[in-house]
Order: sequence, then C-alpha cells, then structure tokens
Amino acid sequence: MKLDEKMAAVVTGGASGLGGATARMLAAEGVKVAILDRDVERGETHAREIGGLFCEADVTDEASIDAALARARAAHGVERILVNCAGVAPGKRTVTKKRETGELVPHDIASFRRTIEINLIGTYAMIAKCAAAMAALDPVTADGGRGVIVNTASVAAQDGQIGQAAYAASKGGVLGLTLPVARDLSGFGIRVMTIMPGLFHTPLFEGIAEDYRKALEANVPFPSRLGRPEEYAQLVRSIVENDMLNGEAIRLDGALRMQPK
Repeated sequence: MKLDEKMAAVVTGGASGLGGATARMLAAEGVKVAILDRDVERGETHAREIGGLFCEADVTDEASIDAALARARAAHGVERILVNCAGVAPGKRTVTKKRETGELVPHDIASFRRTIEINLIGTYAMIAKCAAAMAALDPVTADGGRGVIVNTASVAAQDGQIGQAAYAASKGGVLGLTLPVARDLSGFGIRVMTIMPGLFHTPLFEGIAEDYRKALEANVPFPSRLGRPEEYAQLVRSIVENDMLNGEAIRLDGALRMQPK
C-alpha cells in the first residue's frame, strides 16, 4: 500500500517515543496523521510540528476512543493505517519482601489489571474499531487491500525479565492475537502485523544514568546501542508498503535476548 496524501493514519501513543517517530514519518510522506494520546501538551506540540491532528484519548475508555476517532475522521476521513503504540511498562515482582519488616507481599491485582487494560485490551479495542471502519472503504491495491494495522508488543513477550509478569503477559497477548486477527480481517483486505522492539531510546530512558545505559547497550549483540525510534518508524513504513507482510510479529532488537534480570 502506497504512502501518500490520499492516506489517513491513526497513531496511538503518538505524542512521543516510537509513536511520535512513526507519526512524523507518516506525515513526511504526505499522510494525514491523527495522534491519539493522553499527554495533551506533548501531543498538541508534536501534532503542530508535523502538521497533524491531536486527539486526546484513553485507550481503556471506549467513549474516549470513539470521540477521538470521530474527530480524526471528520478532519481526515477514515484511516487506512492504524499504528498502536500506546502502552505502559511497570515493574513489579509476583512476590516482594519488604526490607523493613520482611513481610512477603503479593503483586497487587489492580496494577496488573491496569497493565492488561492499556497494553492488550486497549490495543484490541483500537484494532476492532478501526478495522470496522476500514472494511467499509474501497480497496486501494490490486489485491483488494483496504488497510494496515501495526501493533507494538515487545521482546518481553518472549523473554520477559524478573518483575515483568504484568508487562510480559500484556505484550504476549498482543503477540498472540496477531495471527488470528489477521485471519479474521483477511476477507476485508486488512493486514495485521506486530513489531516487538528491544531496547529503544524512548522517554522511558531519558532519566537513566549513563553507566546504566551503557550496561544495557552492552547486552545488545549488534549494533550495541539503544534502538532509535526512527528505526521503528522505518519498519512501520516497510510493513505498510509490502503487501505480503501479514499475520506475523517481527523482533526489532539487534539480536538481543533478555536475561532474567
């Protein structure tokens, strides 16, 4: 599918990081981009910079999603591209011992549930709502293609570390839904792919010490550095433009395999 000014795209988590770089890449190709994010200040600033549209949205709230998509479609028409980058990455062990008392405390279910709601259910809600609208569009490729959906999982979906039970479970869910959803939507000419990033330089890493960053980079076989958000965006572009990419998850990690901790 060709990226041009006739296309409209929705990018969740598009205010910064992987989603921000993807929104910028799409806009540079002439695509009409709507950024859906909870961060109003960053989202509005980034949208202005790239000539896109910011729509405040919480992917765990159906009414919020519907309102944001309605605004995006009123401005740009129905999206043919959806990139799901909204997510959280909490860290908590299944059982933690308090230093002061030695008390053994189980992982609280509320934070586990919240992680699943944002990373997995939020992703699926966006897929279902956008796919329903895409399916009603006319095809734009010789094969009858109508749209492309790109999800963001993580290498933690396959080798989650200590303290990543909630995060790995949520991203494993995104990995697991990739093929069945691609099969669900095949009759409508809508492709579904997932990217599993490794260690990328996103806002999550902005506050870490240089020695810790270097230690993380040393674990990446090649290139031994943090990935750049632009490299994630480049893969999104390749997925959109290559019509045979469908129903698969791609690790984007420099051959990294995460150790237990």
